[in-house]
Amino acid sequence: MEIVLAVVVAYLIGSISFAIAVSRLMRLPDPRSYGSKNPGATNVLRTGRRTAAALTLAGDALKGFVAVWLAQLYVSEAAPYAALAVFLGHLFPVYHAFQGGKGVATAAGVLFAIDWRIGLGTVATWFIIAAFLRYSSLAALGAAAFAPFFTALLLGFDAYFACVLVLAALLSWRHRGNIARLIAGTESRIGGNKA
Repeated sequence: MEIVLAVVVAYLIGSISFAIAVSRLMRLPDPRSYGSKNPGATNVLRTGRRTAAALTLAGDALKGFVAVWLAQLYVSEAAPYAALAVFLGHLFPVYHAFQGGKGVATAAGVLFAIDWRIGLGTVATWFIIAAFLRYSSLAALGAAAFAPFFTALLLGFDAYFACVLVLAALLSWRHRGNIARLIAGTESRIGGNKA
């Protein structure tokens, strides 16, 4: 029963959309109404309000971290499932008709909670790819590919590894539109318009 409760709480935490909440507080347009229509930090940045985007990024990452940390603190055996549940909450939020974001920031928060070295390695991978190739989506896909590797290397093939593997697969699936645009050469670059 405690495991089920931990998973439900993690999902509900994940369902909080900071892109929508921050936009409402700062009287910005609903992020689901412009740009990519994705409720995430990158889309909020399209308003030109860097503070709003930074708050969205921090909030989405923090909720991933907090959900796993609370599970580790009170029901440790539920932590891997809570990690996946908070991520699913972000992708399919119950508060917003199950229409959520792509999960990059939340995934980062989850990984840092599992093991700071996994989080750091994955975020470093994102920055390296983004710096050289200037595609945020490609950086996210590359980081997702390396996250299970880092997890297996540091923790072995345990429940956390299974969780991170599923998380990485879901994150990649959420970027399927970006993958199509990357192949077509029409994906937007960081700091530019089109490829």
